[in-house]
Amino acid sequence: MSALKYILDHINPVKVIGSNQLEVNGLAINSKLVQPGYVFVALKGTNVDGHKFIANAIELGATVVVCENIPADTGNATFVQVKDCSLAAGLAADAFYNHPSSKMRVVGVTGTNGKTTTATLLYQLYQQAGFKTGLISTVQNHIDTQVLESTHTTPDAISVQSLLAKMAEAGCEYVFMEVSSHAVHQNRIAGIVFAGGIFTNITRDHLDYHKTFDEYIRVKKQFFDNLPSSAFALTNIDDKRGMVMLQNTNALKQRYSLREPAEFKGRIIENALNGLYMQVNGVETHFRMTGTFNAYNLLAVYGTAVLLGMDKTEALTILSNLTGASGRFETFMSPVDKVLGIVDYAHTPDALLNVLATVNQMKVHGQTVICIAGCGGDRDPGKRPLMAEAAATHSDKLIMTSDNPRSEDPEEILNQMEAGLSSALKRKTLRITDRREAIKVACSLAKPGDIIVIAGKGHETYQEIKGVKHHFDDREVLTQTFQTLNI
Repeated sequence: MSALKYILDHINPVKVIGSNQLEVNGLAINSKLVQPGYVFVALKGTNVDGHKFIANAIELGATVVVCENIPADTGNATFVQVKDCSLAAGLAADAFYNHPSSKMRVVGVTGTNGKTTTATLLYQLYQQAGFKTGLISTVQNHIDTQVLESTHTTPDAISVQSLLAKMAEAGCEYVFMEVSSHAVHQNRIAGIVFAGGIFTNITRDHLDYHKTFDEYIRVKKQFFDNLPSSAFALTNIDDKRGMVMLQNTNALKQRYSLREPAEFKGRIIENALNGLYMQVNGVETHFRMTGTFNAYNLLAVYGTAVLLGMDKTEALTILSNLTGASGRFETFMSPVDKVLGIVDYAHTPDALLNVLATVNQMKVHGQTVICIAGCGGDRDPGKRPLMAEAAATHSDKLIMTSDNPRSEDPEEILNQMEAGLSSALKRKTLRITDRREAIKVACSLAKPGDIIVIAGKGHETYQEIKGVKHHFDDREVLTQTFQTLNI
């Protein structure tokens, strides 16, 4: 419970109609979640305008409505007019939950690829170092040892502050969270005091939402622009937009790199299926994770740990035994023919190219790489031909299949993917719409020792078709198929 006046002091209202001498029992941006004594924030979302549900919220017991446009009939509720409801939601929630981020050291990870692995590794590192730690990620949210399922990369502004409050109450000292471009643009991180920010990389993604690549870059950069001077900003300078992210930040500017001079410098000595042998700031270390993309993730985690004050040797020692996030380059071996299956969340052309490049670097003579890939529905159609081209170019055989078609026709998605294939690439491509069947065919085609890469869904345990989620887990289907075919 919190005093409305205290919340109002933090959201800079344009106008208040009604009493400000009220106690607030909770906050909601979904009118269905409103309970008596709640503040309802009428967000103007991408598809739905919360202003349409003000009457419903009041009927359910909302005593305060925060909105951008005050209706003619205000009834007995207090109405608070603000310029931007999305910003007000975050600031109000931060005040209501008594500023939880100020009680912990919160680090945000942003970029197109690597966010989940980087945030998860940081969580694992700090947990193993003996600290109570929080994690907010695409795969799972953790409050110390408690695991909560995740529905968004970054939750809505009220949910994220509620989560941070639970972490603070549980005694967490550090929190590592993924910060999506949607979260920045929609002010879901408003009110959070960050101790640091990490930039992984940026490639084409989410253009269905941001419309242009330049706008996508601008939104990512905005996260660093808003960091306080007390924070650090750690960037991957091997990405050509790495330094762009730091142009206007007041935070301490730090860099990591495999190719250029940097505060945190790595060099790959050996990259094999059993892990990476790397030099990190002059110290040679073996890591259980593999691939150049993971070398960058490990460098980002090491740099963050050092910037947060962890002993360098301790950081490298613990990191050397970590395995990262579920569904990220997760490997499975068939019991008989020793076919290697790799399940990865790669759902952008660049991420898929990175995974396949890693596999190709490590495969030996005679091994065939079979890639299974699709593209999600209701998302940027421009990347579909690029995904198919990357998959076919960097594998020996491509099987195009459904990802999460959502409300779209899966055949039309595959048609758009196929448009990216030359005649030569089409000759080594199969089109099997049913994802389970695609995995079965790939396993049937594989010879002993071959490698199957299943891309796009990673940790997900569902497939969304015509708006309905059906249970589907690539890892589960792959291991079952290994057993059924006895390979």
